Parts: sequence; C-alpha cells; structure tokens
Amino acid sequence: MPLPAALALAVAGGFALDASFPALGWWPLAFVAVPLALVSLIGRTLWGGALVGAAFGAAFYFPHLSWAAQFLGDNSLGWVPWVALATVETLLVAALSPLIVLAYRWLPRWRDTRTVRLLVLPALVAGAWVARELILGSWPYGGFPWGRLGMSQSESPIAPVASWVGVSGLGFLMVVLCAGAVEAVRWTSHVRRAPLGEDYSTHLRHRALLSSAVPVGLLTVLLLVVPQFPTDDAGTIRVGAVQGNGPAAYADERAPSQVLDSQLAASAPLKDEQVDVVVWPEGGVDSDPVTEPVTARALSAAAVAYGAPLLLNAASAKEGRFYNTSFLWTEDGVETTHAKRHPVPFGEYVPDRDLYEAIAPGLVGLLQREYAPGTDSPVFDLDRARVGLAICFDVAFDDVIQEGVRDGAQVFMFQTNNADFRGTDENLQQVAIARMRAIETGRSVVNVSTTGTSQIFTPDGSTVQTLASEEAGLMVAEIELRDGLTAGAVLGPWIQQLLLWGTLLSLTLLAVRVRRAPPDSP
Repeated sequence: MPLPAALALAVAGGFALDASFPALGWWPLAFVAVPLALVSLIGRTLWGGALVGAAFGAAFYFPHLSWAAQFLGDNSLGWVPWVALATVETLLVAALSPLIVLAYRWLPRWRDTRTVRLLVLPALVAGAWVARELILGSWPYGGFPWGRLGMSQSESPIAPVASWVGVSGLGFLMVVLCAGAVEAVRWTSHVRRAPLGEDYSTHLRHRALLSSAVPVGLLTVLLLVVPQFPTDDAGTIRVGAVQGNGPAAYADERAPSQVLDSQLAASAPLKDEQVDVVVWPEGGVDSDPVTEPVTARALSAAAVAYGAPLLLNAASAKEGRFYNTSFLWTEDGVETTHAKRHPVPFGEYVPDRDLYEAIAPGLVGLLQREYAPGTDSPVFDLDRARVGLAICFDVAFDDVIQEGVRDGAQVFMFQTNNADFRGTDENLQQVAIARMRAIETGRSVVNVSTTGTSQIFTPDGSTVQTLASEEAGLMVAEIELRDGLTAGAVLGPWIQQLLLWGTLLSLTLLAVRVRRAPPDSP
C-alpha cells in the first residue's frame, strides 16, 4: 500500500478508536479501528511503520485526551498539558508500532502456510498490540494506561470476557479477531490469484476460501456467548454516596472549607436514612483532617449524625510527605487510611522538577502539589464488608484493582475528583473504566465524584443509580457483596506477562531464524 494511503487509513483508524470510547461510546467502531490500523502497517519499513503509528496515535490521543486542556482552568497555558500528554503518547505508539510491522514481516518468511497465516500470525500481531499498551501503561513515570482497547467495550456484549481473561486479555482477543479477519481476506486473495492446476483445483480453492473464515467465525461466537465468570453471594451493604458539587478543581477559587461544606450539605438527608457507610469523593474535604481540629470535629459529628463511618478523601501530611489519602472516619476519628498508589505526574507531582522548571518555569511553577505514592493496602474493613479502593486515576491501573481483590475486597468504592475537567469526556471515560472493573472482578462498584457524574454498578456492570454532572446529589442503595475471585482477577497479571514477554521473545527468535535462513529457504 502506498504510504499516503496507509497514513490516511491510520488516521481514520485513530479517529474510529476514539469514537468507540465515551462520550460517543460507539463500541463497534473498535472493530473498524483495529483492522484499519493493522492494514496500514503491513509491508512497511521500520521508519514507515513508526510514521504510520504516529499518525494513528495522534488521531486517537489528541481528541481522546482533549480534556487535559481544562486542567489549568482559564490559564493561557492550559493547552500545554493536553498537547504534551498527547504528544508523548503518540511518540510512544510510533516507537512501538514497528513491533507489529516485524510480526507481519518475519513470521510469513519463516512459515507461509495457511495455519500460520490464519492462526499464528493474528496471535503474534495481537500480542504486539497488547505489549505496546502495557509499555505505555507503565512507562515513563509509571505510565498512563488510558485508552486501552479492552476498555472500549464496557457496554458491549463481549465485556463479560474480561472476567475470564482480564482487560488486556479481552483486548488481545479483539485484535486476534480483527487480525484474523484481515488475514482471511489476504489469504482469500492469495488463493484466488493462484492458477488452477495441481496445487489448486476448483474444489480445493472453494474449500480454502471457506476454511479461511472459520477461525474468525468461531472466535466471534465465543466472544459473544461467554457468560460472566461466577462469584459467590456474600450478602449486601447499604451505602450512601454523596456528590457535593463543590469548587474542588485545582484552579477553582474557594473559601476555606467550602468543599467540605458542600459535601455536608448534600449529605444532610442521610440523617433520616440507615446506612452502613457514607462515601465521599476524592478531594471532598479541602483541609487535612489529621492536623485541623475544626475539620476533624466536623467529620466526627457527621459520623454521629449519619450513624455510620465516612469514607472520605483529603490531602494529608505524614512524616514530612504529602499524600492523596482516603480515610475511614468514625465518631472517634481516623480508623484506617489508604494513600493513592499512582499520583499523576505533572498533575499531582512534578518528576525531575529541576529539569522541567529549567525548560518551562512559568508552567511548572503553577504546579505546587508534590504527592508521594502510597504503599498501604487498598482495602478497608467495615463491620459488614471488606471494601476495595481506587482513588481517581488509580482505577485505570491493574495492580491496584488486582491487589484489592487479592486482599479480599467484596465491593469496590472509587473516589474521584473530576472538577478539573468539567464539561469534557474525561469523567465519562473514567466511568467506562469503573464499569469494566465491576465486570472484570465480579464486584459491585460505587463510583463517586465531586462534580459528577457518579454511579453505582452491580457486579455485571448494570447501573443501579446515577447522579448527573454539575449537580449536588445523594445516592442510597443496598448493594451486593461478592466473594470469590474471577478467572480474570487471577489470570490477568499472568496473561499480561505472557503476552508482553512471549511476544518479545517470539519476535527475537524469529529475527534470529530469518537472519540465519539462506535466501531461498522458506
């Protein structure tokens, strides 16, 4: 394919993949985006593959992450975080896209048979795709696992597959399906071009054409009929989740305790309810309750008034370091804490601050927060349940969720502050991740935001209640508790390592085999 045509397909694929995520959320477009991206890489040089990968990455990440332009509010430099983040992600996609190019180049040189082309090659290409996602999700500065292919399917009929193989495993199977369809078309074209004779009689040609579609058809049916992995009923818990809609954005002007006052006002109806826990969002308390006696007294009084502990969040200092901290707060004060595991680079701290201040002092000087990463368990014990936590973007990191289920979480409660990104797709993209986590782990999810939207999901991802954005509100619901681990929770980390290292090892072995093969060998 000529390079200009490949670039056009890559751009179309990137736009289609973005449209498969919220706000549009047209999940079938993911199955259009992947073939377009793959076809654009077939037959490219390494530099050509990097260029095509950059076109795909830019077309996806620049619209997908456009919400980052809101982070600094009305500041004239507000566009910089968006362009910087999208550019870094684009360059990483470009640098890693040659893995797919090499899979298409080397495997057929080693064995160009129907089995290899229709079964092995799609699996290797899918492994390269997921390896690219895993590297983006872990590097640099801890990575940014946003926009993973599997997460686009939170409302699709194939979402339950994640409960068997994890989100990365689901993404792998999606690419296998798409790459298999591409190879079926390519193999069909090859068969049709072959001259009739000893190798291809008319009967054998028809048989070859039919058999090329079988793997794709079988995988499609499998993805559609697999039910959610079962978990065990462990009772219920009654939860009050409160969206205060206070001025919680980093750039918002506010009076002291104004965010806390907003949460207390929205929580007032809970005095007439009976709940087991009250959940407030990330940043729902705008002063450190450990060091501010007035705040501590207000929270203890609230716990008494509601007849239940508060699961709240605030910036808090400990041993000279600052943490984004969730507290389980009773009438007697702090019972348990959990600090955010993955603070956002350039949002909650500035890595290599001296370096970046020398490059952009005006911009870096605006970011005064320096949160340290937490190391404690993301699970709280209530009297009637074990609660798994994820603070804001931690919900996108598999290790936090996997640790939660391993530590016995029977329900997940996600606290987030979306005030920085009002009026954008960011909250809806995060909601899709929260819904997928419910399906993947077989756990109910309470997802509560400062400014919305907020939701309660059942273990199969169905919505129990929701609160609109830009409104104060309260959700009260009896939600299911679950015991037992899904296969996705157990196998997910192993599948990720297998796909990453198995793909890299396979490409290395193919490189050695192809280089050693004589020119006329198969």
